[in-house]
Amino acid sequence: MDIGKLEIPESSGVYLMKKNNKVIYVGKAKNLKKRVSSYFNRVHESEKTNELVKNIEDIEFFLTNTETDALLLENNLIK
Repeated sequence: MDIGKLEIPESSGVYLMKKNNKVIYVGKAKNLKKRVSSYFNRVHESEKTNELVKNIEDIEFFLTNTETDALLLENNLIK
């Protein structure tokens, strides 16, 4: 996936990483741009994370007003 083509907001929120239109990972961030970019800007120690990054085809963002709101939304989306 080429994240350079994505317009990633610099606000708090939740991100859904997808493959074949199915969610493969849900995460939250204080700064979505920094957090999501961190997945693609380095090799990770965890093989599981490296496999996750290889499989991402799309990322969807939900903006929140606060980091706490992002945590609550993340928990609801995971359930």
